[in-house]
Amino acid sequence: MTLGTYEKAGFPDADGAIRHDWTRAEIRDLFALPFPELMFQAQSAHRANFDPAEVQVSTLLSIKTGGCPEDCAYCPQSAAYDTGVKAEKLMSLDKVLAEAQAAKDAGASRFCMGAAWREPKDRDLDKVCAMIEGVRAMGLETCVTLGMLTGSQATRLKASGLDYYNHNLDTSPEFYGAIITTRTWQERLDTLEHVRDAGIHVCCGGIVGMGEGAEDRVGMIHALATLPVHPESVPINMLVQVQGTPLASGAGIDAIEFVRTIAVARITMPRSMVRLSAGREDMTDETQALCFLAGANSIFYGPKLLTTANPAADRDRRLMDRLGLRAMQV
Repeated sequence: MTLGTYEKAGFPDADGAIRHDWTRAEIRDLFALPFPELMFQAQSAHRANFDPAEVQVSTLLSIKTGGCPEDCAYCPQSAAYDTGVKAEKLMSLDKVLAEAQAAKDAGASRFCMGAAWREPKDRDLDKVCAMIEGVRAMGLETCVTLGMLTGSQATRLKASGLDYYNHNLDTSPEFYGAIITTRTWQERLDTLEHVRDAGIHVCCGGIVGMGEGAEDRVGMIHALATLPVHPESVPINMLVQVQGTPLASGAGIDAIEFVRTIAVARITMPRSMVRLSAGREDMTDETQALCFLAGANSIFYGPKLLTTANPAADRDRRLMDRLGLRAMQV
């Protein structure tokens, strides 16, 4: 591979710059590469920026479950759908800190907290900030996902010591309206801007297998890779079909196509953590191994991702041992 090819693939150029000017045509061409070539380019990008044997282990806890007024078609926590998920109040500080300690004891280096809100009320934000401060005092990185934020709310979260804020774009701008009608694409971008302006790291990715086409996967990666600053963390989720949601049935996505999405994310955003997120419970060990080879270097540990199943920690440990991977340290 020539130097020019390396630069075109997204590697730093001579002065260390990372590309933010990807075109859809270039990303489409990456998806279309023969699989061995795509994996080679993705692995090359990964090795240029990370230790290929390290995987960041995170734990995600739902601190406020159910009753969300949004209508995201994939989400069992939406009040619009009958999925059996009951609305609950915000968890107590003591309980959250106990869960964080258990996650740290199990090997997690980042603790993520999610609340099923359209946006947080200021009184609730104060409680979340106390959780962030307590989790950080344990030596864990902190991440929250709370819905839309104002600029002042993002500043308050930064003051509490928040490391990452998760707010996914979910899919391409063209397919977005088929999945969500209660929040606009621009509102998502506005929240990301508030988070970035506050000095918080951005965690932003999407979901595949929702009935989108190949061009929508191109569009999703393009939207992420052309942000003014690449998200420091890019979760790529495979849809978990939940009874009661509009996306409870459907063909899903081919495993190789999912691996291709991971690889293209790695090539276009070479310094981001690419997180292998929802859907791992239904993936074979071989599919997950290919994802790690394609540049995924972060997973969620623990039995649940908010309300959906996740592989048991011992299964993850066995797989990482088989692959010779180790948990990344903070």
